Amino acid sequence: MKKKNTNVTYVDTKVTCSCGNTFDVKSTKSELHIDVCNQCHPFFTGAQGKTHKAGKVEKFNRKYGFTQDNNE
Repeated sequence: MKKKNTNVTYVDTKVTCSCGNTFDVKSTKSELHIDVCNQCHPFFTGAQGKTHKAGKVEKFNRKYGFTQDNNE
């Protein structure tokens, strides 16, 4: 036998990001709060390439005061 009332009802949903951006989507919930969106995520803003993480050798050299001049 088929169960009754198994269909999901989709409603217009207001999505609010922590940066203040809001937009509308369809969902089963009436309101959603998210941490990142396409306006503030580094991948979409192009900020992901701005930070340079030093490698382990660079960190070691900086920690113990080795420079390019000291290597010779």
